[in-house]
Amino acid sequence: MVQIDWPSLAIVTAISTWILAIGTLIILFWQTRQTQVLNSANAVMNLRDKFDATRMRSVRRHLSDRLLKQAHEDIASVEVITFFELVGTLTHRRVLDEDLVWEAFGTWITAYWWSLRHPVDWISRIRQDFEDPLVFHEYEWLHNRVLELDRRALAKFHRASGDPEAESRRILTRESMLESV
Repeated sequence: MVQIDWPSLAIVTAISTWILAIGTLIILFWQTRQTQVLNSANAVMNLRDKFDATRMRSVRRHLSDRLLKQAHEDIASVEVITFFELVGTLTHRRVLDEDLVWEAFGTWITAYWWSLRHPVDWISRIRQDFEDPLVFHEYEWLHNRVLELDRRALAKFHRASGDPEAESRRILTRESMLESV
C-alpha cells in the first residue's frame, strides 16, 4: 500500500497554484501593455493622418505664414494649436505613448510653440484675454516634454539642441509652402 503524505501534497499544490496564478497575472499584464502600445500607435497614426489632411495642411500653411510675418493679429484659426492641445492631453494622460508622439510630431510641436511665444507671446495674450491661465496648458506641457525627450536623444550624440528661432523659422517656412494634397 502506497502511503501518501497529505501535508506535503497540500503544500506542493498550494505553491503550484500560486505560481500558476502569478504567471497568469504576468501574462495578462503583458498582454494588456501590448494592447495599450498597439492602440497608442494606431491613435498616433490616425492623428498623423488628420495632421496631413488637406484641410489641416491649409490651416498649417495659413498659421505658419502669419507667424513668419509676425502678423499675430491675423491668426484666424487656432485649429493647429487645439490639435496639439488634444495631443498633449492624450499624452499627459498616457493614452498616447510619448515616444511615439515625439517621433510623429516633435518638430512641429516645438516650432509652432516657439513661434507662438516669440517675438510676441500670443499664448499669454490669449490667456489674458480669456482670463484663463490654463488655455493651451496641455500644449505647453507637451512642448516641455518634447524638449526633454530631445535633450535625452541628443545627449547620446553629445551635443545640445540648436537655435530654437532658426529651427522654428526653417520649419514654418516649409509649412508656409504646403500644398493641399
